[in-house]
Amino acid sequence: MTTNLKVESFAIGSYACNCSIIYSETTHEALVIDPGNDPKTILKRLAALQVTVKLFLHTHAHFDHIGGSKELRDLTGAPIYLHKDDQLLYKSLPMQSMMFGLPPLQTGPIDHFIQDGEEYGLTDPGLQLFLKAIHTPGHTAGSCSFYTEIFEHPLLFAGDTLFQGSVGRTDLPGGDFETLKKSIKNRLYTLPRETVVITGHGPSTTIGDEGRDNPFVHL
Repeated sequence: MTTNLKVESFAIGSYACNCSIIYSETTHEALVIDPGNDPKTILKRLAALQVTVKLFLHTHAHFDHIGGSKELRDLTGAPIYLHKDDQLLYKSLPMQSMMFGLPPLQTGPIDHFIQDGEEYGLTDPGLQLFLKAIHTPGHTAGSCSFYTEIFEHPLLFAGDTLFQGSVGRTDLPGGDFETLKKSIKNRLYTLPRETVVITGHGPSTTIGDEGRDNPFVHL
């Protein structure tokens, strides 16, 4: 499929969270998934791409994925999107960051609560990008994944729900392994096998590979 929409993913912050920027080379608008806790790097990358961010989407509210979002919101005016079931977790950001030896992070308002099945996106001339929200609790109560078929291969931004050869940890507040297994089996493994999975940390994978080989949750 020919599109002026581009996507790039890169590790950011002290815990190497995978941040993704989806942007239009025509309208110069962008959305950011999981901006992490390093606002300066995000702002530099947006400036280098010469794009204006329209919204910040979050897969969940752990500090390494959302810690810099208040500052980014203050500086750009772009709204924060998060599932309501992670609202309390988001409010615990100062405690979360201090538990890992970092200065207390500040929180701000959540502008929009993500709902399962909602679609978000950018408009490119003659083409629209739609990311569909999939509620995938287990790593946290409000964990979400985002799915699109607009690029050459279907893409899934899975946060810390599914990794290459592994799954998200469930020993932190809001985590539950049985819930995580159900989310992966019933919500993610039902996607096309060729779907490329952008994970929350580490390398990408595919739904087909994980359904066949993942030692924690397999078909």
